[in-house]
Amino acid sequence: QVQLQESGPGLVKPSQTLSLICTVSGASITTNYYCWHWIRQSPGKGPEWMGCICYTGDTYYSPSLKRRTAISRDTSKNHFTLQLSSVTPEDTAVYFCAKEKVGGLYEYWGQGTQVTVSS
Repeated sequence: QVQLQESGPGLVKPSQTLSLICTVSGASITTNYYCWHWIRQSPGKGPEWMGCICYTGDTYYSPSLKRRTAISRDTSKNHFTLQLSSVTPEDTAVYFCAKEKVGGLYEYWGQGTQVTVSS
């Protein structure tokens, strides 16, 4: 059974870098034709796609977040990470990781982790 679990600090101060890890079990993040995504949802707003890292190691980012976002992976630990720099209170959201077969739907999601940006 595939499971994704987000982890990281729940509180980040403005101007700092938000760092989250998505640990994957039941599947390898290097399996062909899968991409691994970060998506967030802020209060009162719809889901916002942030970016992804694919089985090739290639990364793709939302144009609106590209300058502040970095997604990487550790294949030995079978996890991938999100770093969002220069955060503001507007980055307060529930952050989700998800697994997608290229060209398909999101097959699995993590339960999400709340991140609050506040001094």
